[in-house]
Amino acid sequence: MSVSGVASVEVSLEKGLANVKLKPGNNVTLKQLQEAVTKNGFTMKQSRVIAAGKLVQNGGAAKFQISGSNEILTFVPESSTVASPPAKSSSTIIVEGTIAESAKGKIADTIRYRSLTEEK
Repeated sequence: MSVSGVASVEVSLEKGLANVKLKPGNNVTLKQLQEAVTKNGFTMKQSRVIAAGKLVQNGGAAKFQISGSNEILTFVPESSTVASPPAKSSSTIIVEGTIAESAKGKIADTIRYRSLTEEK
């Protein structure tokens, strides 16, 4: 995988998993990652993600803008016990969650979050 901003890639063919770590301050997009995975003969499945970004309002709904790439994802709680995103915040938020496998030719636009941490 040759995507600028990738720090390391570990692949386990036995488990069918790849662990991609990005460099701090990268601007890698989900599309670039998906294209690199596909180019190497694999399919990008559901992915566990930890990302930093900002809370933005879009059409009255809270969205997550990933730092670096500026991609905007819809927030969906992983379960009913997960706290809602803050109504307003200018701080960086660390989001931990999953991005589902997208349909062929499509890029994921939703993150199912399990935790949100506001950096102080």
